Amino acid sequence: MAAEQRKLLEQLMGADQLIGTGAGSRNAQLQITDPKVCRSYLVGTCPHDLFTNTKQDLGPCPKVHSEGLKTEYETASAAEKAKWGFEFDYMRDMQKYIDDCDRRIDSAQRRLEKTPDEIRQTNNLLKQISDLTKTINTGLLEVSVLGETGAVAQALNELHKIRTAKHQKETCERELKNLQDTSGPSGHQKLQVCDVCGAYLSRLDNDRRLADHFFGKMHMGYSDMRKTYKKLSEELKGRPPPVRHHDDDEGGWGGRSGGGRGPRYGGGGGYRKRGGRW
Repeated sequence: MAAEQRKLLEQLMGADQLIGTGAGSRNAQLQITDPKVCRSYLVGTCPHDLFTNTKQDLGPCPKVHSEGLKTEYETASAAEKAKWGFEFDYMRDMQKYIDDCDRRIDSAQRRLEKTPDEIRQTNNLLKQISDLTKTINTGLLEVSVLGETGAVAQALNELHKIRTAKHQKETCERELKNLQDTSGPSGHQKLQVCDVCGAYLSRLDNDRRLADHFFGKMHMGYSDMRKTYKKLSEELKGRPPPVRHHDDDEGGWGGRSGGGRGPRYGGGGGYRKRGGRW
């Protein structure tokens, strides 16, 4: 909401007027390379603007969003853009939020897994069902042999054992089904985790509810961010980030001998692919 209000004010008053307010208007107009300017906003879409009024609302961006500087960047030559290297800042910014989302997805998936006690119960029931099945098959073979030899009383006694074993097996099978249906926090709701935004989905949801999710602001925001990151990482593959000797921005690379550390996507990799979707 704050980002949208700022954008409206910039359109009404002019971005430079907003930038110049405060601190005695020291900066009547920020330069495009100023670290106070949001480089993600210049190159594409600032993550803070993607999730407004959602559960993942990041709040207002702490850096300046200037329509004038965005226009300046968009009209700049390819050589100037390569010299600035703002795409690397944009990728670093997106990667931070993508990694956070992936950690939430992993955590949510672990919460839906069965507990050790539930796994133990499942294994015990499976073993009992297997043992009872063997008892029934062996008993049927025994009844057949006793019948052929005329040992009717013994055959009837064995048949009674088979019926008891079948009843026990049916009971175990019902318990196993009930355990599978209700185990884990997902329970009967049959929850699963969206591998794009980390939200919980129910397998029982109808098409309309699923459509509301997949076309919702949060899901679309993470989907667009992942696609943009993948596209940009491919475009920048093999291209080193610019050397910045004087950049106060925490994302600056530093000088060649300054030990500055760049983002971890120089080879165009980044985050792992999930479920065949980005």
